[in-house]
Amino acid sequence: MSRTGTFRLMLAAALVLVLGGLATTAYALRDTVSEKPEVSANGAAAAASTSAAPSKPPFAGWSDPDLVGKPYGTKVQGLLTFRGNPTRTYYGQGPVPRTMPVHKWQFPKTGGLCRMSEDKGKTTQWCGNGWTGQPAVFEKDGRTWVVFGAYDGAIHFLDAATGERIIPDFMTGDIIKGTVTMDPDGFPLLYSGSRDNYYRVIALDRGKPTELWKLSASAVKPTMWNDDWDGSGLIIDDYLFEGGENSQFHIVKLNRGYDANGKVTVNPKLVFNTPGWDAQLLKDFGDTNVSIENSVSIYKDTVYFANSGGLVQGWDISGLKAGKTPTRVFRFWTGDDTDASIVIDEAGFLYVGSEYEKGNARSKQIGQMLKLDPSKPDNPVVWAVKDQGSKPAGIWGTPALFKDIAIYDTTGGDVMGLDRATGAVRWKFHVPGNETWQSPVVVDDTLFIGDCSGIMHAYDVKDTNAQPKLLWELKIGGCIESTPAVWKGAMYFGTRAGAIHSLAVS
Repeated sequence: MSRTGTFRLMLAAALVLVLGGLATTAYALRDTVSEKPEVSANGAAAAASTSAAPSKPPFAGWSDPDLVGKPYGTKVQGLLTFRGNPTRTYYGQGPVPRTMPVHKWQFPKTGGLCRMSEDKGKTTQWCGNGWTGQPAVFEKDGRTWVVFGAYDGAIHFLDAATGERIIPDFMTGDIIKGTVTMDPDGFPLLYSGSRDNYYRVIALDRGKPTELWKLSASAVKPTMWNDDWDGSGLIIDDYLFEGGENSQFHIVKLNRGYDANGKVTVNPKLVFNTPGWDAQLLKDFGDTNVSIENSVSIYKDTVYFANSGGLVQGWDISGLKAGKTPTRVFRFWTGDDTDASIVIDEAGFLYVGSEYEKGNARSKQIGQMLKLDPSKPDNPVVWAVKDQGSKPAGIWGTPALFKDIAIYDTTGGDVMGLDRATGAVRWKFHVPGNETWQSPVVVDDTLFIGDCSGIMHAYDVKDTNAQPKLLWELKIGGCIESTPAVWKGAMYFGTRAGAIHSLAVS
């Protein structure tokens, strides 16, 4: 929905648009009305007052709507979790490379970040950094850190200026697919999952990274699918929110503090968990692949997540601190694998990307690019756009919100700007290589998107009604699945060829 809308759009029936080979169905449209003040004969606003407007009371819930699109708190400067904040709407800080950037460094300089790993009964070599794999970039101890988990099974801690190690690697027992999360409250703690079955809390104040606690994927029952942890956790008010590929959603009270020697401590307690599936989903979907692979999102007092069976859920956590058990307040079925993280705008609307693999009746009907209104649980679809030209098709990357558009990229390589109010396709372009799983990033009116032929692209999207203008493209090599982290003149991302790269303003 446009932030600057000054009119109300009403449609009595579904609006069907066919643009660029994509069917767009607008189920409902709504906007807010901005009332103009009465103006007196001399042009002054009749309601004008010399007294200052009363200050807005502080937000009392979990995730303040006023912080949509803004950094994850003020205590640590940086990009601290996948897509930057609890609504997954913060993409970094400029300036950004608007002209051909300098390839500043790669890590490692030679060789690759590789490891053998078993998935679905087949053991193969995994290299580099992939979906979602966005590095965390933050300011600490007078320097900028770049921290990421990789397919070598390690978390790496690099100096953003040089690409050299700051502290030793932290090794796990298998590959790391998801994005690490840096503690937003200033505690020297890092949070990360691994395919070795564990989600960990790691201290960074002991000379070398040190595990303080780990949560097993088999710590709760029942579980379904596997023991990997793709999602990037959220930490708010000493609570950790995380979904696992065991298809369980977990809430952990961290009990952070410091010991007598000034070293950071935690005493975590699992206070809530719930399956990411229900009996109706298993019946309708006909499959037990119902893992939670996306990163949970929180808006006001509701936490949202989806799973590989296409079930989108919202849980009320308003009474959590008082010991009240969370309750489910929203349920929607997309029909197919929904691994992209849910993005939430200022008004609480959900932007959901779903894959098209099964090609069942539900996914054909619903579509793959969705805007949902959780305040209308019985009929939440505001608009939907279909991507069903092949199988597989649909969305793996998490959408980006920019001004009055939502930007989605399809696994087939199409990148689209959709009108946030109507779902109409404003513009569309194609990148080569297929398997476009990276999440689009927009900072300083510049869209960055990588492709599976190993090229990073930059586009000018300042005018959301105009076809994006290509600013530059740079061949890196290796499929770029990793979402880039943009921070103060540079960007950081990995490729499946085995290395992490830094591109900087020339």
